Amino acid sequence: MVSSIVILIICLVGFAAIHSLLASLPFKRFIRRSLGSRADELYMPVYNLIAVITIIPLVYLLYKNPGEFLYIVPSPWRWLMVGGQVIALIVGPRALRDAPHRFQLKAQLSAPNSPDSIHLNIHGVYRWIRDPFLLSGLVIMWLTPFMTTNLLIIYILTTIYLIMGSIHWESRLVAQFGDEYRDYQKHVHRIIPRLKAYYDK
Repeated sequence: MVSSIVILIICLVGFAAIHSLLASLPFKRFIRRSLGSRADELYMPVYNLIAVITIIPLVYLLYKNPGEFLYIVPSPWRWLMVGGQVIALIVGPRALRDAPHRFQLKAQLSAPNSPDSIHLNIHGVYRWIRDPFLLSGLVIMWLTPFMTTNLLIIYILTTIYLIMGSIHWESRLVAQFGDEYRDYQKHVHRIIPRLKAYYDK
């Protein structure tokens, strides 16, 4: 059991290391210097593909070595949990569609008020929540209608990684959008959706 947990943690750390490297600004600068404007179109699809490929070993090992079951949620509650997961799965792609400008390499590497800078442009799901990816990730994990020992450990470690990544990502957004984003942070919570939609001033 201990060896299976260690292997799972190694796989998760490997995924996190690759994910963090590819998302780092030095790597993005290297990609843009190498590919020029083509990097803006190619980066996100390739990044997402690599993320899927590198998470597959972890998913497979969890499937083969789930550990002891801690609980299984009975019906009808399990279907409510699955429904919440489905909604969270919809939010992720919607968040990408609502703010594609946040993920453009040229804009990410620019400073506020520089020639390449862009407006924050808050709309869609971002009017209610600052980090829909963090919320959807947490919901998908913790609404799983069953729990095992190995799954619990991976979920805890992944939660820590997602929160740290969200904090780092927001520091990037502050550097990219400056006071625009600081004002936005004052009105919209990171993961708790607000009842009233936020609008740009």
